[in-house]
Amino acid sequence: MVEFSKRGLHPTNKTEYRHTNCMEPPTLKDVILARNRIQAYLLKTPLHTYPLLNDHLGFDAYVKHENNQPTGAFKIRGGINLISQLSADEKARGVITASTGNHGQSIALASKLFGVKATVCVQKGANPTKVAGIRSYGAEIVEEGKDFDEARENAEKLSKKHGYRYIHSGNEPLLISGVGTMALEMMEDQPDLDVVFAPVGAGTNCAGIATVLKALSPNTKVIAVQSENAPSVYMSWKSGKLESTETAKTMADGLATRQAFQLPTQMLRDLIDDFVLVSDDELRHAIKLYVETAHTVAEGAGAAPLAAAVKIKDQLQGKKVGLILSGGNITYENLLQCLK
Repeated sequence: MVEFSKRGLHPTNKTEYRHTNCMEPPTLKDVILARNRIQAYLLKTPLHTYPLLNDHLGFDAYVKHENNQPTGAFKIRGGINLISQLSADEKARGVITASTGNHGQSIALASKLFGVKATVCVQKGANPTKVAGIRSYGAEIVEEGKDFDEARENAEKLSKKHGYRYIHSGNEPLLISGVGTMALEMMEDQPDLDVVFAPVGAGTNCAGIATVLKALSPNTKVIAVQSENAPSVYMSWKSGKLESTETAKTMADGLATRQAFQLPTQMLRDLIDDFVLVSDDELRHAIKLYVETAHTVAEGAGAAPLAAAVKIKDQLQGKKVGLILSGGNITYENLLQCLK
């Protein structure tokens, strides 16, 4: 197990992190630079408030619509920021990554934009909507392993075999600074938010959000949300060690990671104010609530912040609350199940 202090991780086993380059947490300046890089490719996403949703919650909620991104999820911000900064040698060698779907789409599209060959490793039976998205951007798909973590191990192996530039889904400062740009947009549109909820799979989303908010609005509370069926990052945040779980069986594939990762976990431990775990039933209810009150579609991970806000809504009365709707790439079958 890898222990870390309040101000940083101190690995006793370096194997997990052998592919990473710079493990320094990104700063607000890095996020601003990232925004300058990506704004030529991505439009600012809306921050909306909905009277019906607010009536249900009992407070004013402001929904950040990352489901409006070209890939249907927030990760394209980090993908463009990272791929645009690769060296000529790295671009020539091509890139490889592992993904439950949204990260893979972001790397695939960003690679297409910059003329880089991309390979994405996914688990067997991965979300077909997301896999189709990855394929549509021209990336090669390798389907292997029972879950994301086995797909990640396969990507690491193939990277060494073929010389690809391996892109870790969590331990990449450029990914985190890229996705942090959504918080800059939120501060422009609603600078007086009291609380912001962000989902946690690998943790890049919440880490990027917290980097910006704690620099620009330190009194805004940042609350991380993870599935109670895949709580490795929550466990790590609590224990001070990088934890893993035997399984990550949740309906929210974007939250289904068994292993906490060094860089985002370090940042969450340093920056966030609280952590909430949600059940699959709570996620399904939040997806349905978004459809009924905001007429918008969220996948499981995208609905996690709303699920957490509903869970602790008694503590939020009278607050202005930001909800990161991180993605909307839910399958038709799963959506129907949530709407029953």
